[in-house]
Amino acid sequence: MEQTLSIIKPDAVERNLIQNIKDIFTKNNLKIKESKKIKISKDEAAEFYKVHQSKPFYNDLCTYLSSGPIVVMILEGENAVLANRKIMGATNPKDAEENTIRKLYGISIDKNSVHGSDSIDNAKKEIDFFFDL
Repeated sequence: MEQTLSIIKPDAVERNLIQNIKDIFTKNNLKIKESKKIKISKDEAAEFYKVHQSKPFYNDLCTYLSSGPIVVMILEGENAVLANRKIMGATNPKDAEENTIRKLYGISIDKNSVHGSDSIDNAKKEIDFFFDL
């Protein structure tokens, strides 16, 4: 079974959407193998998002991810990486398909409620970043 990392971002945690978002994953055949609510530092966020460090939004992204509690989860299922990306929807909630997490709950392109790994390789790295399994 394939695994991927999902993060419920500070905007969604603050609005008490954790269970709503978890329910969407499970209703779409993704099992939540591990889940924990944590707060990371800006330095940890910078390390996590290192792949984006040359992009103009990098600093804001790191500041945002470290601005409040997040929920990190390991999702498992058939084609989990692609399934999760489809469930999340487009990065910009305005462009996301109906009934995707970002369309339902995203506030803006920055506060889009969730993060998901974009490849199997990155899923492994991202899972290892947050979980000692």
